[in-house]
Amino acid sequence: MRNTHSRPLSQPALIVLVLLPMFLSGCAGKPAKKPEEPKETAVEIREPKPSEGISLTLPPSSYSGAFNSAEQSLAQFNWMQASVALQALEGKSLSTDDSAYRSYLQARISYIRGDQESALAQLDRLQAPGISPALRYRILSFKHYILDMKGDSLSCAQLADQISRTAPGDTVPAWKRSVWRNLEKTDEARLSAALPLASDPQWRGWLNLALISRSPPSTLPDQLARWRNENPGHPAARPLPGGLDYLLAQGTRGGKVAILLPLSGELARAGRAVLNGFLAAYYEDRAAGGTPDELLVIDMDGSTSATNAYQEAISRGATIVVGPLSKESLADLATLPERPVPILALNRIDQVLPASGSALVQLSLAPEDDARTIAELAFGRGARRALIITPAGDWGAKVEPVLRERWTTLGGTVADSVTYTTYDDYSSSVKSLLSLGASEQRAKELRDLLGTNIEFTPRRRQDADVVFLLSRTSTEARSMKPLLAFHYAGDIPVYALSTIYSGVPDQRNQDLNGIFLAETPWLLGANPGLRVTLAAGDAGGGNLPQLNALGADAFLVQSGFSRLQSGADALFRGNTGLLTMDPDLSIRRELSAATFDGGVLKAQ
Repeated sequence: MRNTHSRPLSQPALIVLVLLPMFLSGCAGKPAKKPEEPKETAVEIREPKPSEGISLTLPPSSYSGAFNSAEQSLAQFNWMQASVALQALEGKSLSTDDSAYRSYLQARISYIRGDQESALAQLDRLQAPGISPALRYRILSFKHYILDMKGDSLSCAQLADQISRTAPGDTVPAWKRSVWRNLEKTDEARLSAALPLASDPQWRGWLNLALISRSPPSTLPDQLARWRNENPGHPAARPLPGGLDYLLAQGTRGGKVAILLPLSGELARAGRAVLNGFLAAYYEDRAAGGTPDELLVIDMDGSTSATNAYQEAISRGATIVVGPLSKESLADLATLPERPVPILALNRIDQVLPASGSALVQLSLAPEDDARTIAELAFGRGARRALIITPAGDWGAKVEPVLRERWTTLGGTVADSVTYTTYDDYSSSVKSLLSLGASEQRAKELRDLLGTNIEFTPRRRQDADVVFLLSRTSTEARSMKPLLAFHYAGDIPVYALSTIYSGVPDQRNQDLNGIFLAETPWLLGANPGLRVTLAAGDAGGGNLPQLNALGADAFLVQSGFSRLQSGADALFRGNTGLLTMDPDLSIRRELSAATFDGGVLKAQ
């Protein structure tokens, strides 16, 4: 099958999650039915038609050789070779399908080159009647991919809904997943504005469901059940998206949640910030009429090991454990041969050993999630050739390959990269990255040749259109950003991680103006009620708002833990990002786009 550039179709199947229900058995409230495999839905089980939807087989063509050659080149992001292949069609008498296919491939060439607006315009012109359904599917799938990468979530969701109606049967779950993911990314104001304009009943149903999903936890199950009763034939009715079916099935909660955090040692400040975020969300749920679980807080600093703290929690009746926070404690729990109750850990390690019993799910503020997000943001806005600036050391050595892998997978290239160490090294690192030394050397040679002094302005390299600044702290970033302008690279867009902003306003952040970054929704205005409560009580853990958000998300995921049984469909609108789960049971965060303007962080 040719590459359709459809993001839903490129997501890996979460096969391991087929076994997840048995691992989640210790959480409060079991689902009333056996969960389906990730690629199946209730509708498909009732109507298993292998030929449902359109066929992806393209119609015969006399020019299939040229088309196949262009496809193969585009799969390698070689747009020049693809252009050469399509040149063989110049002056030929093309059928409607052949002409549309050539235009579709030319749109892909434009996109690979970074001209996404031209690519969209080319695709929008391909609306002629009579185009093969298989080719139309490719055209719409590619348009969906571009809109998704651009961040036009509402348009992307609406297009995915349209595609799903005629898509091949085995791709329909992925398209429905894309509709829901993009609706969950869309703010409530845009959803509300779109609803009265929606004339199509199916699309109206999606919008209504997305608005209902923002309801308080205490009223959400009843509203979901009512929506499904009113929309029995809607594609989102069975199963409900995002794992919401399991929310309906879990019934009344009433277990005991053990929270394992460091509260008196070196990590006490961080532990208290996480706990405060968890408690704020817990009491908000309680005030809204929810039936909260009983809480059991255990100070990790009072236990000899994480394993002992976990065993204590079990002996005291815990039905789920939240924590620990440190990698060392998590590594201890990861080696347990048995886990009688599930664990929602608040950090991430590379390997968790298989164990009998319940799952160990990892939720964290891993900078690797930021790295993937900024790669997608920059690529979606047309950047293709990158320079990477990374701090020396283990942290940078772990984050940089993640960024590089995601960037090159999307089709970007890395023109050059550099690492820096101390402050004295900053300027020389930036100067080296921009190849200013070579420019100065050429000027020196010219002076020597002419035997006279000449006016000279160094010229930076011209083969890059984005800089990825992987600074670990705001101090580093505030030093690096002005240096880029000083060394004649002030016009290149700069993308950074959320690590450059502590969450505390600072006049010195004027030096970050213009930087684009991946940021947590919490710091961009999400969940204002919780943030006001924390600020009013001065219980936010000092200047650690990101850890407050982690604690709030720990409550969110813990309270809907059974939803994880839906595997690839599980989705939470979190305070630290849009939360999904990998096959290794690690929660991934898709962060939001932001920038600094006037020294103030603003959503984009």
